[in-house]
Formats: sequence, C-alpha cells, structure tokens
Amino acid sequence: MKFNINGKTHDAEVDVRTSLLDLCREHLGLTGSKKGCDHGQCGACTMLVDGRRINSCLTLAVMHEDSEIVTIEGLGQVGDLHPMQDAFVRHDGYQCGYCTPGQICSAVGMLGEVEKGWPSHASADLTAVELSDAEISERMSGNLCRCAAYPNIVDAIREVAGKGDRQPVLEAAREIGA
Repeated sequence: MKFNINGKTHDAEVDVRTSLLDLCREHLGLTGSKKGCDHGQCGACTMLVDGRRINSCLTLAVMHEDSEIVTIEGLGQVGDLHPMQDAFVRHDGYQCGYCTPGQICSAVGMLGEVEKGWPSHASADLTAVELSDAEISERMSGNLCRCAAYPNIVDAIREVAGKGDRQPVLEAAREIGA
C-alpha cells in the first residue's frame, strides 16, 4: 500500500487490520504520535487526515491509503516550528510531553474547524463561531493531559488564534488541509 504522510509517499506492506497509529509508529518510524489508551479516549494519537483531526488508534491504515496524513513530524521541524508548536514551547504547554503531539495536532485541526465556521457544542452562535475559552475547552476535550498543563495549553492556542496577523497561522493550517 502507498500512504501520503507528511508530504512524502511511503510504501508499506502491512496487515489490513493495522491501525494508522501502528503504521506510523511501528512500520514507518514516525514515533511522535503516542499510543496512550489505544481506545480513542485520551487523544495522544491525534493526527490530521485530509485536514481533520482523528484518533489514529481507532482507524485502520488501509482506510486512508489515498488521504493526506499529517503527524506532529509533518507540522514543523527544529528551527522551523509550526506556530502552534512554537506557542506550546513559549507557554510551557507541556510538562511530561507525552500528550503534546496529540494536543498540538488537535489544536491545529481545531483552528481549521473554527476558520470554516464549524460550530461545537459550546458555540453560542451557530453562524459566527467565536473562539472563547469555553469553545477551546469543548473542542480540546478529547485530548487529556495527566500533568494538568491545560491553562498553558489554552494560553498557547489563544495566542495563535488571536495573533494580530492571523494569516500566517491560517495559511499554515490550510497548507495541511485543516
């Protein structure tokens, strides 16, 4: 099978029952996304597939053979961080760091949802979504942090979403299909 992950084509011969997470971690050496609960409850394995965030432990790799997949490794590199990665570092939005890749991928995907005007359960107005703290909390509720770095995570997301010039951030989100 062929997979487009982080802008590169990867050939992989895997069992059709292999999860997308296991494909990336065990077969392709992309170990940034973590296996936390393996039940879709913690969000540590969050990746972007065709711009939408998913729990990669719950989806079969074979289902995404023609998809654009982005892992934390595809968002940015040392010296050229994605704006969300940079904000997480500056706001200390991590402690042990285990959930951080999933948190960052989810936050990037969330900004894409907001940009598209997709409401959430916390949206007060279904026609004009405002990224309030309640909205951020609702949208990030699928990503758990056992270290309780939530206030710093929210600060990082709020900064990236509320920059005076949001265009670079939104363009970065669009580039990965978010």
